[in-house]
Amino acid sequence: AVTPFEVYKPKWASAPVHQALTAIVSIVMLAGCSSGPKVPDWKINAIGHVERFTEAYLKGDERVEAREFELARAETARTGKPDQVARIELNRCATRVASLVFEPCTGFEQLRADAGDAERAYADYLDGRILTAAQAALLPEHHRAVATGAASAALPPADDPLGRLIAAGVLLRRTQASPAVVEQAVETASHQGWRRPLLAWLGVQARLAEQRGDAAEAARVRRRMDLVQPLTSPATP
Repeated sequence: AVTPFEVYKPKWASAPVHQALTAIVSIVMLAGCSSGPKVPDWKINAIGHVERFTEAYLKGDERVEAREFELARAETARTGKPDQVARIELNRCATRVASLVFEPCTGFEQLRADAGDAERAYADYLDGRILTAAQAALLPEHHRAVATGAASAALPPADDPLGRLIAAGVLLRRTQASPAVVEQAVETASHQGWRRPLLAWLGVQARLAEQRGDAAEAARVRRRMDLVQPLTSPATP
């Protein structure tokens, strides 16, 4: 028996990266038999490239991230389907939001006109916009409260680390992230060993300590940042 993959489903940030389920790429393992349809090579290849470029970015390896992203995009571009390529672009932008790099999702915007409603809703979510209930319904359930700006919105669960960081990043982009949200983001990135978002969120934590006049806490956090910094490369912004 073989196990085909149904690759591109808009269930963003619904599972850990190590299972190759990233902010916008969902892999559903389906039971099948050897007589079933062969899974296209581009789908299988794209899964690996997406997983690798996502992990590489979060760990701070820009060289590997750039190479794997281009390979993932090339695999999906072979289909001629804008929505598939759009999801690769959105996945890349989601890792930036998780790491507090707030910049236009240029690659997606070039495809927006031909993308689906789910892709456009997710792009708006990453951009920090408040979504309508109809738009939010296109996102995973545990992102909907954050997407609609609900005051009681909780972050995604701890077993979805990337989704948790993305949601926290969206809240910070809207200037709605509480110290508790920042702490959760720090601990999530730390637990995963994701250097880039950890440094970004520690930087926020240090600034919050300075703003409330807690010099000792700010110094402690900055010592932790020094520990996380790679010894042979410049500091991560």
